[in-house]
Amino acid sequence: MFDCIIVGAGPAGSSAAYHLAKQGHSVLVLEKANFPREKSCGGGVSPAIAQWFDFDFSPVVENHVSQVKYTFKMGDPAEVELQGVTPMWMVQRGQFDNFLMEQATGKGAEFKSDVEVTGVSLQGETWQVETTNGTFAGKYLIAADGANSSVAKLLGMDVTPTVAAASLQIPGDVSDRRKMTAFFDFGSLKNGFMWCFPKADGYSFSAAYVRDPKGKPDELKKQLTKYAELFNLDASQGEYKEHSLNLWHKDRALHSDRALLVGEAAGMVDPLIGEGIRPAMFTGVRAADAIMGALQGDANALSSYTESINQEWGSNLAKADFLAGLFFKAPKIAYKMGVKRPAAGQLMGKILCGELSYSQVAEKATQKLKFIPGIG
Repeated sequence: MFDCIIVGAGPAGSSAAYHLAKQGHSVLVLEKANFPREKSCGGGVSPAIAQWFDFDFSPVVENHVSQVKYTFKMGDPAEVELQGVTPMWMVQRGQFDNFLMEQATGKGAEFKSDVEVTGVSLQGETWQVETTNGTFAGKYLIAADGANSSVAKLLGMDVTPTVAAASLQIPGDVSDRRKMTAFFDFGSLKNGFMWCFPKADGYSFSAAYVRDPKGKPDELKKQLTKYAELFNLDASQGEYKEHSLNLWHKDRALHSDRALLVGEAAGMVDPLIGEGIRPAMFTGVRAADAIMGALQGDANALSSYTESINQEWGSNLAKADFLAGLFFKAPKIAYKMGVKRPAAGQLMGKILCGELSYSQVAEKATQKLKFIPGIG
């Protein structure tokens, strides 16, 4: 029997597995995809994640971004060179996730890919996890299986609505200037936004409805195609994929009897700028701490996990959700009076790089936005 079974080998699941295995605990990670696998994701990662690990991420960092270019309806640009921050990392999610799992297995975690979980049941103090490759037993269970978490549903936990998102990967040469720049476009996609991250061998375009759970995927493809044209790229030469995002909406229980939710299964995606990797990894680290506490006899360890995530990260994402609500009431005005201002552009860039939180800027930003006609 394993100390912990983790379902899902994304950044959250791998982070939890690494820290548990590092402390000598027996860990099994189950992943339905065949690793390594490609993942629909922009691939921008805050370098702030390095503080939670004792290994070097440079083998999977393709590029460093130190500039941000904002546009509204693909025009009215504002360029910002980020000052006093560690540049944001650009990664290929397939390589990044595989790298993280290799770190976990290197510490002793067991990994089984191409295995789908079909059922879970708690028998006494043991989880029986049924899969397409047999049944496994574990003392604790972590659901790290993404936005449409089947394990969260099997656990009967609160499942929040997801929003539609899409990515478009286009190969090609990237100029030296563009290699250093992250691009964000507002206004083209109603109740959402688009972004483009440069990679070593091309561009990663993404789009998401951050304020509309009923947003139509067809519009995502249409707008991403237009956005690619702005870069003189042909979308038909790229790979288009649709997926869901589970944005943070509210504080909620992230634990049940001997089980935890992490990553997108816990709704850990920024509702303003769509960042998901850093908060996912944070929950994985905290989940590992909670499981270790429970294994040592702390009866409140799992409930403390929920409290910790809601306080340390949920409160920050709640402020992001509030700011997103204000911004999308009148995006054109908010863009001109907010994002386009050099100071505001710097702040958004620093949030992306993980060197500033919404809690640090929300009050001032809210006061400014509330006095803009149509928003306050």
